[in-house]
Amino acid sequence: MLVIELAERLSPAVLREFRALMVGLSSYFAEKRSGFFDVNVPAGRLGVEDGREEDRRKPFPLPLLGNASADQELTAVVGFDPQREDQRRPFLVYVMGPGVGDESIFEAEHADEPEVEAVLGFRPTHAVNVSAGCNRGIDHVATALLTAAVMDVIGGVAKAEPPDGQASVVAGLPGAWGIADDDRMALGTAEFLRAWVGHRAFRLVK
Repeated sequence: MLVIELAERLSPAVLREFRALMVGLSSYFAEKRSGFFDVNVPAGRLGVEDGREEDRRKPFPLPLLGNASADQELTAVVGFDPQREDQRRPFLVYVMGPGVGDESIFEAEHADEPEVEAVLGFRPTHAVNVSAGCNRGIDHVATALLTAAVMDVIGGVAKAEPPDGQASVVAGLPGAWGIADDDRMALGTAEFLRAWVGHRAFRLVK
């Protein structure tokens, strides 16, 4: 799971763009509430090959959306073959916080994070969780790239747990904001997530 920390609640316009992105990327899409998406996102739509091997991936096509607006079809999401892609890569992607839902989860996850807030430079008011339903290497890659794609639309700062001993690696990547919580938490931009995916030591903590 990855978390996108937000300094303010998403506006209705940004929320519409967020929804359009998820519809465009998904082979299965269900909206449980406004901003809560139960989806299947094939790895091919994120620009990676699922060869059933952790190291078989190709560069992520940037940017996903180009200049597409919320009321346009996401025609920039191209280049995949629907007959060959893995349709069953489940994710829950959802906004949480005051006034939008899952307030108790948001409060529990942000109860005591002074070091994180110091690195961020703000106290998060809301967040978006990107949670994968599988745990293979390709799922770790897809989770990071999906989170980066969401950040292209909504902004925010990614919060991730690097594996033990990897803090110095992730701290030196482009877009990294810093490390907190005794090297257990890394923060950065969408650029940071994409750079991390490209590193041979990339792995998310469950």
